[in-house]
Amino acid sequence: MCSRAPCAKARCSMSDPKQARILLEAAERDFFALRGMDDAAVFADEIFGFHAQQAAEKLFKAWLSLMGESYPPTHDLVELMEILTPRQPEAARFDGLIDYTPYAVQFRYGPADAGAAPLDRDSAVGLAAALLEEVRRRLTRAESL
Repeated sequence: MCSRAPCAKARCSMSDPKQARILLEAAERDFFALRGMDDAAVFADEIFGFHAQQAAEKLFKAWLSLMGESYPPTHDLVELMEILTPRQPEAARFDGLIDYTPYAVQFRYGPADAGAAPLDRDSAVGLAAALLEEVRRRLTRAESL
């Protein structure tokens, strides 16, 4: 993955469609898993939330790669959006996905808050689908140049 600090092992070039493609394909796997997890009785919120977070993280990083922007090795969707939105204000429409940040680590290894409302799975899938399509469109354009 890319790092904000330059180093030989982890650097982004001007625009990196190859890295973006790798991230997009990994995000698609998480997204396809999400679509099959609509039954909360079968798939706990922690599992669904993890895949929602992973799809968003990979897609934000793919978008940044397409822009030639470096990004830190983080699971923090807020941090990734803070890099992305000043450069691409239209990315703000995906802010709803930042709520899934705790599912990367905190809720992956421990339970979500017992009193928390159940996740809105339809909304998460819809927002992830829109982000996936946005990044896919940008990647297709970059690969055709």
